Amino acid sequence: MTKALGGDLRVADQKHAAAVARLQAQIARAAGSLPLPAPIELEPPLRALTPELQEHAVWQHYTILLEHDEQKRASMPTPEEIEAEHERAMKRIEAGEGDPSRGPVAVFNVSTDFELKAGARHFDHQLRARRLAALQAGLYAGDTRLVELAVQKFVSDQELTVVPGSSEWRDLSHKFMRAEIDGLARTLDRDRGNFRDTPTDPVVKQPANPLQAVAAIPLLQLFRDYIATRQAIGKHKDGGANWESVIVALIKFLGHGDARKITRRNLLDWRDALMKSGKSPKTVSDKHLAAVSAILRWAFENEHLPTNEAQTVRQEVPRKVQSREKGYTSAEAEQVLRASISHMPLETSNPSNRESPHITAAKRWVPLLCAFTGARVTEITQLRKEDVREEGGRWILRITPEAGSVKTGQYRDVPLHRQVIACGFSDFVRTAKDGPLFHNAKTPGRYLAGARGTAGKLSQWLNELDLVPDGVQPSYGMRHRFKTQGLELGASVRVLDAIQGHPGKTASDGYGDVTIAAKAKVIDALPELNLSANRLLLIDLTDTRPA
Repeated sequence: MTKALGGDLRVADQKHAAAVARLQAQIARAAGSLPLPAPIELEPPLRALTPELQEHAVWQHYTILLEHDEQKRASMPTPEEIEAEHERAMKRIEAGEGDPSRGPVAVFNVSTDFELKAGARHFDHQLRARRLAALQAGLYAGDTRLVELAVQKFVSDQELTVVPGSSEWRDLSHKFMRAEIDGLARTLDRDRGNFRDTPTDPVVKQPANPLQAVAAIPLLQLFRDYIATRQAIGKHKDGGANWESVIVALIKFLGHGDARKITRRNLLDWRDALMKSGKSPKTVSDKHLAAVSAILRWAFENEHLPTNEAQTVRQEVPRKVQSREKGYTSAEAEQVLRASISHMPLETSNPSNRESPHITAAKRWVPLLCAFTGARVTEITQLRKEDVREEGGRWILRITPEAGSVKTGQYRDVPLHRQVIACGFSDFVRTAKDGPLFHNAKTPGRYLAGARGTAGKLSQWLNELDLVPDGVQPSYGMRHRFKTQGLELGASVRVLDAIQGHPGKTASDGYGDVTIAAKAKVIDALPELNLSANRLLLIDLTDTRPA
């Protein structure tokens, strides 16, 4: 599979990264792991610098300089304002504020405002004269640094193939200098009362035709391109479902979808509007701004946009007050697990209101598995029958990205605690159908969404039962408790991290393997919980009738 990048090596280098990402996405889609997005160009087309564009660039530089000069002259102090400032200075002196006996600073403070206003025109004239002299000297020496920022802005705004240091760049910079020299000379003529603004340099002339506008870059397409490149390397398996609504909301707020037109001020106003709408600082920071920042940063780094307007846009999040431990206490965990393993779905005559067998199974088993593995809730709700195996008389879970998603991207094996088996989990697995144990998604592409849906329903159920104490997150309460228990037992942090799927902290953590035997020692050391007052009722997932 090949992609033509053009005959110009410089342009090919600019297009290379985006082209590779697009080919990777196509390969992944061919393998069946990605939905086919709408056909779009990953990179905006670059344009060559034509004589017409160069003429426009030079004329624009000249006219902008004169426009700025007009604005500055309009803001200069009038004779009346200067006279009024003089009167104020005299009154302050008469009041003794400028007494030399109080030191030279006192005299300086009284006269400063008057001197600044009285000398504003003179100072501005001197600044322009000095820049004109510097430009003329630079033009003679071939030093174009004074105009390179303006040149770069025009090249970026017009998506031109002009490369800094090239002959095209030097020629354009040379003409920018001539345009600015001519413009500054006209402003000095204005100081003498001559407002004839016709340029004298033949390089500076008004174009016959208007400049063609640069094509818009749809923000929604940038979002889809970004997601496709991330999916090509195994990330954003959900297709950016949580982010798409954010991008649509930003477009609605802006009133347009052109990413090129987005400014830092736009994003700050949007952030403030989100805060005023009642969203929490954490949601605005970790969801809304995080999504937009990631996309605009990627677009800038891959040369789809000339700037990253989100680079410095932040939302401060207040420090979270912690009034208790993050995890469940043993008593709280036992209360949750008693309610869990004894759960029975409500009887109802309406089949559409009946709880699905997968949700019933999740309510019974997921909290128990989380308590004795320290896994993330979604890692457990995505388990399939084939992810649970018996090996050498030991039952083991395999938590793998193939079942949905794993934060580290790596599979891990976790031995099961004796109490999990005693409660009947192995019997439940044996009688279950092949495929997901706790959600009913039919295809691998939907597994992650199914697992997240079950995790959400489980969290809602625990909250409805009032089993989640204030300050504890239902999705992480058991995970925090597991780490706390492991530390109390004196277990190696590296082994605990390997069980829970936390990445290593140091380079040494990459050496050697944490074996199942090492993990089993920690798992077996965990004390049993008091669940004897409840009787476990098993569910048969082989029954296809509504439960």
